[in-house]
Amino acid sequence: MLQLKNIFKKYTTGEFTQIALDGVSLNFRKNEFAAILGPSGSGKTTLLNIIGGLDQYDEGDLLINGQSTKKYKDGDWDAYRNNSVGFIFQSYNLIGHLTVLDNVKMGMTLSGVPKAEQNQRALDVLERVGLKEHTHKKPNQLSGGQMQRVAIARSLVNDPDIILADEPTGALDTQTSQQIMDLIAEIAKDKLVIMVTHNPDLAEEFADRIIEFRDGEVMSDSNPMTASEPSKNYQLKKTSMSFWNALTLSGKNIWTKKWRTALIAFASSIGIIGIALVLSLSNGFSKQIDSIENDTLSGFPITITETANDMTFGPSNRLATEEDDKANEKQRKTEAVFPEQPAEEETVHENSLSEEYIAYLTDMDSSLISGMSFTRNVNMNLIHQNDGEVAAVQTDSLNLTSYPTNGEAKGSSFLEQNYDLLAGSYPTGKNDLILVVGENNQLASGMVDALGLDSSQKEINFDQFIGKEMTSIFNDDFYTETNGFFKINPDLTSLYEGESGTDLKIVGVIRGKEDLSIAGLSEGIKYSDTLAQEFIGNAQKSAIVLAQEAADFNVMTGEVFST
Repeated sequence: MLQLKNIFKKYTTGEFTQIALDGVSLNFRKNEFAAILGPSGSGKTTLLNIIGGLDQYDEGDLLINGQSTKKYKDGDWDAYRNNSVGFIFQSYNLIGHLTVLDNVKMGMTLSGVPKAEQNQRALDVLERVGLKEHTHKKPNQLSGGQMQRVAIARSLVNDPDIILADEPTGALDTQTSQQIMDLIAEIAKDKLVIMVTHNPDLAEEFADRIIEFRDGEVMSDSNPMTASEPSKNYQLKKTSMSFWNALTLSGKNIWTKKWRTALIAFASSIGIIGIALVLSLSNGFSKQIDSIENDTLSGFPITITETANDMTFGPSNRLATEEDDKANEKQRKTEAVFPEQPAEEETVHENSLSEEYIAYLTDMDSSLISGMSFTRNVNMNLIHQNDGEVAAVQTDSLNLTSYPTNGEAKGSSFLEQNYDLLAGSYPTGKNDLILVVGENNQLASGMVDALGLDSSQKEINFDQFIGKEMTSIFNDDFYTETNGFFKINPDLTSLYEGESGTDLKIVGVIRGKEDLSIAGLSEGIKYSDTLAQEFIGNAQKSAIVLAQEAADFNVMTGEVFST
């Protein structure tokens, strides 16, 4: 029935290799009581584990009714252990929270036996081992001998072909051992029983066959068997536990240890809540950091201007080395003058803001930048009507500059991100102007006067600024030539009422946000970058050239003209 052919098994720990079985070959009959004797470490238990499918051999072959197990998969070994082999352990291995009846039925549950059959089969086998009156007791209510009987009943309930017993009497007294051995001998009349023991007296008294082991080899066999004709009808019976049974067993196990389960669930919930809290805080901190970075970059953007100071160039910005000290010492001892370019001339340089450079900036990868704005400053010629009279606006007093725009960038505008709206609205069109006031709503009196309002007042309501209209006039219309010189056109009323100018209007009053470390815009009137581009594009070259030639005249008369 059972054949072992040249079985080898070794265990390797680091560089040390222990040979547990060294070419073991044995044949077992269908029903016999074989006892395996030998000292500790001789390979007895390893052999038993390989026969029971609990461990796998390295070389050789294990044949069941002539069929090789070399190609067995995990599922095949599971079926073999569930239906063909019964185990009797020295430590009983009973489940403490189950009754005797449930412990015996457990083997059938795992093997997929229908529930209707389980109870009767368990009662029959318990009656056979003399424990029918103890079916509802727990293992801790039984003696050692009774617990071993339960283990024997559990091994028999699936009617296996092979019973494997590992020191079944090792934890029992002499009288109880005798009773257990009588029971095992009775079982061996119609099954193959293989028992590992250290007790030669028990083996001599009860076993039909004694096999002695030493150093992983068979030293003697009292009743060897030659290989017999294999069974041609043998089929490995494959069964499995149903999902409902698995769910029921899990629920019963959880309920048995309900307090431990509750504590584990409570601890797990604390862990989950802790992780969620950490993730929430992390996400919150991340958003706050992004906000701080955005505010910081708004106050300290990368700015490229027409002139710049190179902070990494020049002697004043470089740490003196030992070589520098030696060179300076040599110069001091030389009777000569060493011409040197001043540091300020070395560090100040001009940036060439050409159209090609502007195109390079606009074509940059958008994923590398959060936004890009252009500030173009032009000197606009502004006129307005004040108390029924049209007059030129002193633009120098208004601190006229353009405010950055985000172009096609999504999200709120530069002004909305960094400035609070105090009155009116944020600019939406290119002809909308915005008034920027100081952190305490202050505005230079010169700006107030330039807008046609009375700066001698203690306070001026925002409404007097909102809707204030002005008209911008191009150079060719704003200046007229007289005897080779250019002066402001005296007929400003016609320009104001005509259609050649561009009408502008103050639509809102804004102030830098409280958490803005450095305001990007100074106090005064600000216009859009789009309007600045329009004025640059429409400027007449002839007027610019003539204005440059007449610059001295304009400065002397107080009429400042810049391009």
